[in-house]
Amino acid sequence: MENLLTSAEFAFTKTKLSVQDQKSSYPKRNLFKGRDYGRLLKKVESREEMLTQLRNKDASKAEDVATKIAWEKAFQMATGLKVKDNPQLLMKSLKRKATEKVKRKNKWISRKQALDEKMERKRQIKQNNLMNRAAASKRKKIPRKKRQIEVKPDEFNGLIGNIAGNLIKDNAGQIIGGLFGGGSKGGGGDFGNMIGGLIGGIAGGGKSKDKRDGKSGGINDIIGGLIGGGGDRGKYAGGGANVNNKFLTGGVCDLIGNLIGEAAHRFLGVNPHTGKIIGAIAGNVLFNLGGKDNKLGTIGKIILDNIISGKFHRDVDPFVKPEPVPTPGPPIRRKEPVNFYDERDRCLQEKRLYEDPDFTANTQSLFFSRPPTERVQWLRPGEIVKDPQLICEGHSRFDVIQGKLGDCWLMAAAANLTLRDELFYRVVPPDQSFTENYAGIFHFQFWQYGRWVDVVIDDRLPCSMDGELLYMHSRDLNEFWSALLEKAYAKLHGSYEALKGGTTSEALEDMTGGLTEFYDLQERTENLMQMMVRGFEMGSLFGCSIEADPHVWEAKLPNGLVKGHAYSITGMRIVSTTYGNVPLLRIRNPWGNEQEWNGPWSDNSKEWNQLPADLKKDMGLNFAHDGEFWMSFDDFIRNFEKLEICNLGPDVMEEIYEMTGVKPTLGNTWATNSHDGSWRAGQTAGGCRNYLRTFAMNPQYRMRLSDSDPNDNDNLCTVVIAVMQKYRRELKHTGIENLAIGFAVYETNGTAGKLSTEYFANTKSCARSPAFINLREITGRFRMPPGDYVIVPSTYEPGQEGDFMLRILTNGFIESSEI
Repeated sequence: MENLLTSAEFAFTKTKLSVQDQKSSYPKRNLFKGRDYGRLLKKVESREEMLTQLRNKDASKAEDVATKIAWEKAFQMATGLKVKDNPQLLMKSLKRKATEKVKRKNKWISRKQALDEKMERKRQIKQNNLMNRAAASKRKKIPRKKRQIEVKPDEFNGLIGNIAGNLIKDNAGQIIGGLFGGGSKGGGGDFGNMIGGLIGGIAGGGKSKDKRDGKSGGINDIIGGLIGGGGDRGKYAGGGANVNNKFLTGGVCDLIGNLIGEAAHRFLGVNPHTGKIIGAIAGNVLFNLGGKDNKLGTIGKIILDNIISGKFHRDVDPFVKPEPVPTPGPPIRRKEPVNFYDERDRCLQEKRLYEDPDFTANTQSLFFSRPPTERVQWLRPGEIVKDPQLICEGHSRFDVIQGKLGDCWLMAAAANLTLRDELFYRVVPPDQSFTENYAGIFHFQFWQYGRWVDVVIDDRLPCSMDGELLYMHSRDLNEFWSALLEKAYAKLHGSYEALKGGTTSEALEDMTGGLTEFYDLQERTENLMQMMVRGFEMGSLFGCSIEADPHVWEAKLPNGLVKGHAYSITGMRIVSTTYGNVPLLRIRNPWGNEQEWNGPWSDNSKEWNQLPADLKKDMGLNFAHDGEFWMSFDDFIRNFEKLEICNLGPDVMEEIYEMTGVKPTLGNTWATNSHDGSWRAGQTAGGCRNYLRTFAMNPQYRMRLSDSDPNDNDNLCTVVIAVMQKYRRELKHTGIENLAIGFAVYETNGTAGKLSTEYFANTKSCARSPAFINLREITGRFRMPPGDYVIVPSTYEPGQEGDFMLRILTNGFIESSEI
C-alpha cells in the first residue's frame, strides 16, 4: 500500500514532515464551502454586486462571467462538492446557527453551574472528612497530651526543669568544663560553654559571656537578666540539699527549670495538636547550625497556619530513588520511602543531623560522566553563613542567580514560580526552617507524570574550597530555598549533571502540574498577543529563548540578548504613547546581572520619557542591573524564536483554594483529561503515519468535544493536546535519550471502535503535532468544531519502546477514553 507522505526532512533535533501537494489545473478551489455562513453570504453579495456593476458597463462581458461561474459551479457539484452560494439558504443557516449558539451557551452555563456545584459539594465533603479525622485524632490524643499542655505554671516549670536535667545529665562532661572555664568560650565545648555560663551566673561567679554571634546568646542574656547578673545570688537562689539522679542538687534543677520556664514564652512553644515542644532550642542549641526563622508573606502564613491546624493536608507520594531496568517501563524502586516528619523527629530525638543515604555528599550525586572542573566540598548552610534562612523577607523573581551549572531553564522556571505565592509554597512547603525543629533535613514537592512526590534531602550543598555555593543560589547569601530546591530537583533526576540542558516548560510542569505549549515565533501565530493576554488572565506562566548557536555556548548578541539561554516573561502591559498603544513585555534573564536587552524600551531608553511618572511607578520600573528589562511585543517577535506557555488546570486551582481558602479570581479555567499509555515493540509501537502498515497498532484515544468556546462566535472549541514521554531524564545516566514523538487527530465520521489501517489509508488527519521532536513533551493547540475524534500518539519510527502520558485541555466540556 503506498505511503501518502512521500518525503521527510531532518533538521538537527527534530524531524519535519511534509506532504507533496497534488495539483490540478481545473476546476479552481471551491470558495463557497465551510460553516462560516456570514463570510459566505458576504462573498455571494460581493459577487452579485460585481456582476451588477459589470452589467451596467458591459452586458456582454457580464453574461460571459455569469456563464463561467455557472459552469464552475456545475462542475464542482458534479465532482461531489457542495457549493453554498444561495443567499436565501445562507441567511436561513445563519439564523439557525445564531439560535444554536444561544442554546449552546445557555447549555454551557448550565453545565458549568452544575460542575461548580458538584466541585463545591466534593470540596465540602473533603473538608468535613478532614475535620472529622482531625477531631477523631484529637479525641485519641487529648487525654495524654493534656497532661503535657494544660498544666499550671509551676508544673510547666517542672517539666522544663526535667528536660533541662536530662540535657545536663547527657552532657555532664561539657558542663563541668564550662564551669571550670568560667562560662566563657573554650571551656567545655559549645553546649557546655552555654550551660556553664548560665550556671556560672546562677552561682554568682560571673555573667554569661557566650553570645555565640547572636545564636545562643539571646537566651543567655534573658536568663542572665532574670538572675540579676554577676555576684548576686539572683531571683531563684536556694533549693533543697538532697542529691538526685540528675547529677545536681534538687535546688539547682528546680532553679534551672524555673528560669527556662519563665523564658519559654519567647524561645519555646508547645504545638497544641501534637503536644511537642518546638522552638529555636531544637536547631540552634542541639546542633549550633541553625539560623533565623522564615520571613513569609501573607499567603505563606495562611498556608502554614492551615497545615499546622490540619485544615489542609496534601496527598503526596514519598519519593524513592529509582533503579534502572533493562526493559522499558517505570524505574524500579526497591528502597523504603522516607517520611520527612518522622525522620526529622527521629533526628531530633537522637540529636543528630540528617544525612541522606540516597543522595550522598560525594561525586556520584554531582555527575555521571563529566566531573566538575574544580574541587568540591559539601557544607551545610550554617557552615557557609552566620544566620542562614530558608526564605528571607519573602521571595521575588530577583532571588534566583545561576551558578556554574548549565540549568538556566530551571532558573527561569524558579523565577516564574516566585510570581505566585500559592504556586511557590506548593513546591517549597513553609513548615520547615533553620530554627524550629531544625535537624539538617528539608523537603520539596514536584509533579511527576500525574502525581506529586515529596523529595527529602539533607542540607549539605556543593561548594568551592573557598566556601561559596557552586550552583544555583539566591541573591541574598543568607537565603537557601533556591539552592536546596535545585538539590532536590537534582536528586529527583539522579545527579546535578542530569540537569544540564532542558526546556523551561519541563521545569514549569514539574513545579506546577500545568501543561506547556511551545511556539516557534518565526512562524507568526495568529492572535498570539491576545492569546498571551488571555494566558496572563488565567494564571499561565511564560518562558522564551533564542535558538542556540551549536558552536558557541550561550553566545551573547550585540542587542544584549543571549542565544540558547532561557528567559522568563514576568509581566505584560499595554501603554499609551504619542504614537499609539504599545504592548510591552517584562522579561528576566536568570543570570540577574547587567546582561540585558539594550534596544527600545530597555533600561533608561528614551521611550520611557513618553510615560508619566505615576504610571512608571505603578509598573514597578527599576533601572538596575538585575537582569530584568522591558521590550515591545514587536521587538519580542523579531528577536526571540521560542515561546513556552504553561497552562494551569482545574486541579491546580482547586488545590490553591484548599491551601488558602480563597478562590482564584481568574477567568474561565480549563477542563482536562489525562491517560497513561505505552509503546511496545510488535504490539503498540507502530510508528508515525509514514509507516501505514503498522500505524493502526498505536494506542488510540477517543475524544468527544460537546461545547464550543462561549467567548468566541465561530462555533469552535479551543483544544490543547500534549503527549509526554516518561522516565527518560531520570535514566539519562544509563544512556537513555528522548524519543522523537508526536500525534495525529482524526475525525471518526461515525466509526465505532478502533480505527483500522484501511481507514487511515483513506482519511487525512484533521490535526497533528507540528513535527516529531525528541523533547520530553510535544503539544499542539487547535480550533475544532464539536464532535467525536480519535487521537493517535506515536513515536516517529515503529518498534521504539517507551511510556507516555496523554493530556487534553479544552475550554468547554470533554469526554475521553482509550479505545
